Amino acid sequence: MKKWNPKSWQKKIALHQPVYKDTIELKKTIGKMSNFPPLVFAGEVRNLKNELAKCVNGDGFLLQAGDCAESFAEFHPNNIRDTFRVIMQMSVILTFAAGVPVTKVGRLAGQFAKPRSSPTEKKKGQELDSYLGDMINAIEFTKEGRTPDPKRMIDAYFQSASTQNLLRAFANGGYADLSYVQNWNLDFVKNSSQGSAYKKIANRITESLNFMNAFGINSTNSKQIYETDFYISHEALLLPYETSFARIDSTTGDWYDVSAHMLWIGDRTKQLDGAHVEFCKGISNPIGIKIGPKTNLDELPKLIEVINPQNVPGKIVLIVRMGQENIKKIFPPILKTVTKNGFNVVWSSDPMHGNTEKSNSGYKTRNFLNVISEVKHFFEIHRSEGTKAGGIHIEMTGQNVTECLGGMQKISDEDLGNRYHTHCDPRLNASQSIELAFLLASSLKDF
Repeated sequence: MKKWNPKSWQKKIALHQPVYKDTIELKKTIGKMSNFPPLVFAGEVRNLKNELAKCVNGDGFLLQAGDCAESFAEFHPNNIRDTFRVIMQMSVILTFAAGVPVTKVGRLAGQFAKPRSSPTEKKKGQELDSYLGDMINAIEFTKEGRTPDPKRMIDAYFQSASTQNLLRAFANGGYADLSYVQNWNLDFVKNSSQGSAYKKIANRITESLNFMNAFGINSTNSKQIYETDFYISHEALLLPYETSFARIDSTTGDWYDVSAHMLWIGDRTKQLDGAHVEFCKGISNPIGIKIGPKTNLDELPKLIEVINPQNVPGKIVLIVRMGQENIKKIFPPILKTVTKNGFNVVWSSDPMHGNTEKSNSGYKTRNFLNVISEVKHFFEIHRSEGTKAGGIHIEMTGQNVTECLGGMQKISDEDLGNRYHTHCDPRLNASQSIELAFLLASSLKDF
């Protein structure tokens, strides 16, 4: 670690990085951003790590949720508010079900870059760079739009700063008051076709709040009821951007990436000798690692040791994304290997990325039933192994989009085109996200 510095990754192979034609502009942009104020503070990062440490042994539960890829076009305070609102609704349901604090981490305020399966895309005989997220290039299929532009990183920073500012206001200004959030859940139950099943849970939450109020514990005198802690995260994909926000904390002397509280390494970029692992091993932020079907059982322990050599609880979140058809066969050996090595990790289920399919109408989509199936298998496997399921990681939005099939709205193939707004992967809408939380409640209650 003594040899590590924020640019040491440049000596490694960096996959899924754009090729910037204007290298002078790139250097100028990175230099400019290196002087920008941080989006998060080291003390907040340490608080998150402490909360995640509780999720390792079942004394806490992680809810990580938000956009697949944020966009410049859909930037609006109402969209941020609605996504925050749904995450809060989910957290109240999960807190009641799990009986432990729920740590809320948004895929927000920085999730602007995405790896793609192909570096190029063809349309009508023309081949251009694939869309890599608004931080890198534009979704419009033009040569100018698809050319990576370093100045887009600055635009992403300022949008992230505005988003984070609004999230802080929502979290600490009364919008997260538990009594308000529960009223939102009651409204959802009222309009739900499964109202009777969900109503029992919702009523019990209300009873608990009324019980506390009877003893004088309410939003007027309890900070825990009136406000909440809310953290931000994104994939540490675009390494020049992350490098510019690697700063030394003046109180500890440790390096932190102040672009987010938590970063994660994708399934495509977790090579042990790769640039992304090299960068992430040097920062003190909690690090997520995506665990897909092709995860190497020999390399995974080494990867965990490289990023968390002191085995500190709360440092590593293993985000399992197998697909509902694969998880029962592939996940148990991975779970046993990590457990046998005594690693302190948070196990989180990502039921989205392994369940992507193409609909008959040509849309990239996910079936809500498959999402639910993978989560249930995830909990069942942990139960059988005597280990702790520590969290869930989903792509969702607070908007009433039609991108994923099913749910109580019964979104069909024919409905997908009505409000299909994602710039990348299909997201659960507000209704599907809250329904997922209610369905999860029974699994957590029995866990």
